[in-house]
Amino acid sequence: MAVSQSQMTTTVDSIRINELNMTETDAIPGSEVMGPEEKYKMNHKKRGLALIFNHDRFDSLLGLRDRQGTCVDRENLCCRFQDLGFEVKCYNNLRAKDVLHKMYKASIASHMDADCFLCVFLTHGDGNHIFAQDARVEISKLTDFFRGDRCKSLVGKPKIFIIQACRGDKLEEPAQPKEEVDATRLPDSKETQVDVASVYTLPAGADFLMCYSVAEGYVSYRDTQDGSWYIQDLCEVLGTYGTTLEITELLTLVNKKVSRRRVDILDISKKRGAKSKMQIPCFASMLTKKLCFLPKPQ
Repeated sequence: MAVSQSQMTTTVDSIRINELNMTETDAIPGSEVMGPEEKYKMNHKKRGLALIFNHDRFDSLLGLRDRQGTCVDRENLCCRFQDLGFEVKCYNNLRAKDVLHKMYKASIASHMDADCFLCVFLTHGDGNHIFAQDARVEISKLTDFFRGDRCKSLVGKPKIFIIQACRGDKLEEPAQPKEEVDATRLPDSKETQVDVASVYTLPAGADFLMCYSVAEGYVSYRDTQDGSWYIQDLCEVLGTYGTTLEITELLTLVNKKVSRRRVDILDISKKRGAKSKMQIPCFASMLTKKLCFLPKPQ
């Protein structure tokens, strides 16, 4: 029996409809349908590696000021991360090539028995870059080492980057003249310096968490004796809630604490009175599950 072209088309389309007669939920295997309470596994043998790159001195050709107080940040972070079970490695004033080498070595190491990876930069910043001892380094070059296509043993695991970036000489704040930095004092006469950083475009890989001391384009403050506002409050919150709060809740609390700080800056150049300056950190999450640093068995 002959079949017309229209009948043939209808028959073929019917077969396709029957073959594809499924809902969107049916198209996803049951094991991949995630509930809102799904969490990253924190039951590996190790918590993971935590790298801290601390910079307080820079090559004179860069024209950057020393970062007084940053070593306090380093020590406080080291203690908090160790309390959470991390294996902490601190590096001071490394050159750019050495920073990249350390990151590369960490990325090719096996993290199979680790819960996650953490990395901190305490330094000056400029747009999408941080400064090593002798040169600028693009932030994306540092995070790209740990993308899923380059660091297989961290696929599906959190990769946390914390950036306390200092004032970059290429970023000017119109309401923040340079003269204000040297004129800034806290009530107890300790100097508060101004740092600045900006959020850059995140890498495409999943499970990254980028934590910044300040939102894009704004200044962040560092006390020359007690360390930066952001790291001070981050360490305090980690010490109190580090094993109980989910990480985005924890970071939101840090945002709240930092936002309530203030410093009165005297604008000598314009002979005006003190103006209140404040700060708000930010974080950008590409996490796919909830993250909580549950205590490790003793």
